[in-house]
Amino acid sequence: MVKRINRAIELLESDQPIYYTGLHSFSRNFLTYEQGIKDSSIWADYINIGMEHGAFDMGGLEAYMDGLLDGGPTASGHVTPAVIVELPVQGENSEVIKYNAWQVRQILARGVHGILLCEATTPEAVAAFVESCRYKLNDIGVGYGLQDGTRGVGSEFTAKLKWGLKDDNEYREKADPWPLNPVGELLLGLKIETLSGLNNCEEILSVPGIGFAEMGPGDMSMSMKIKRVPGAPLDQRLKDASTRVKKACDKNGVKFLETGTPKNIKEVIDSGARVIAGQSQKAAEIGRKYTKRKMKV
Repeated sequence: MVKRINRAIELLESDQPIYYTGLHSFSRNFLTYEQGIKDSSIWADYINIGMEHGAFDMGGLEAYMDGLLDGGPTASGHVTPAVIVELPVQGENSEVIKYNAWQVRQILARGVHGILLCEATTPEAVAAFVESCRYKLNDIGVGYGLQDGTRGVGSEFTAKLKWGLKDDNEYREKADPWPLNPVGELLLGLKIETLSGLNNCEEILSVPGIGFAEMGPGDMSMSMKIKRVPGAPLDQRLKDASTRVKKACDKNGVKFLETGTPKNIKEVIDSGARVIAGQSQKAAEIGRKYTKRKMKV
């Protein structure tokens, strides 16, 4: 019997790594009802929808979520796999986030299970991001690094259906960031991928409400003026940046995201990473066996 709506959070609470699939951009034919039906039995624990570079397609996202719902439940017993959307807006400062908070409202209204903020640069921007995902009635952490939430009432009657809920108030109570709220079902993530963000990462990752974070090597290399060569070893400066972000994650109880392959997945798990990139079903199979995972996919 499932304990949560969000499969990814349920696994993380048990210290089990989670594995995701999904690109930073997608073809115009991806966000469809038919694709949702197909992905309702996907091997991954959550699906990343890349709207940072992909189209901001709310009609498509709605249809896709409907497909996941109608194709479910999953073999694990959850209504749908978890879905996390990359925001188009970048986390440069709080003013930028507040001005673009409408993106958060639109995405959450489709019934997704989390949001990823790219180029998180300042703690003020991250706090504004967390606040934009919250209703005012959910006030854990308010006065301790956060102000009241800014998400407005109005989308519950559709969003709750994607979560298998019937009551608007129950959705409002559960639509809150975990682990800040122990019963929250939203998983919020960050990409630390600029020098400015790296230099602020200790303060950024102390902001309440963040569930996971990563050092984004692609944009970080651009910020460091490093020209990446396919197949070449990772530049030491990027390795050092990843180590620094992971230390800040560990200090603040934030799960760290790292790439895993069939060859290194055991090492990655042993390092403490609990959110696994790489889009490798084989790596997930090896990792799940290694951690003696019991939940079905």
